[in-house]
Amino acid sequence: MRLHGHPRSLATWRVRIALALKNLLVEMVEHDTAARDVTPASLLQINPQGQVPVLETDSGQRLTQSLAIIEWLDEMWPTPPLLPPGPVLRARVRAFSHAIATDLHPLVTDRALGRLRRLEMTDASLRAWTRCALAEGLDACETLLTGAEGPFCFGSIPGLADVCLVPQLALARQYGMNLTFPRLLAAEAACMTLPAFHSTCPPELWSKSS
Repeated sequence: MRLHGHPRSLATWRVRIALALKNLLVEMVEHDTAARDVTPASLLQINPQGQVPVLETDSGQRLTQSLAIIEWLDEMWPTPPLLPPGPVLRARVRAFSHAIATDLHPLVTDRALGRLRRLEMTDASLRAWTRCALAEGLDACETLLTGAEGPFCFGSIPGLADVCLVPQLALARQYGMNLTFPRLLAAEAACMTLPAFHSTCPPELWSKSS
């Protein structure tokens, strides 16, 4: 398999965590997505959205969107599972994961901030926007874990929710946020004892992660 990504991409990090949890090896292909206004032609050729990650399977299929990729991995290699047994708990895990990956994260990506910059938002305003979005989103996620068993987000082993949570907390620290979310931080601490999480962490975020 081949994973197209970028070292700073939190969505790529999610997939790398999932691969590591399942002890799967992939060939990494990095695309320079640092320029907020220009999508590399090489990336558009494999994903019309111009986004990473993209996973090329051994059969030649190209999969996009981190959550879709991770669920495909979980279906193909079900051990260890990234989703819990039981339809209600699985729905809760998916809801938490989407709260991060599809509600919160798109507000604070380089692509989103680049568009806001083109609307003449200042760097100070962009920083305030990002910190506000992260604070509101993480506060909601803290509440979503009410009543969930630990030490991970939803139980005794890491799963899809944890895969989404850890990168987002690292980004919040990069913006100098004082994190006061005890349940989220407890789950993160449990995750960061595992190589699948800390060995895949982008170097610039490592010192800011638990």
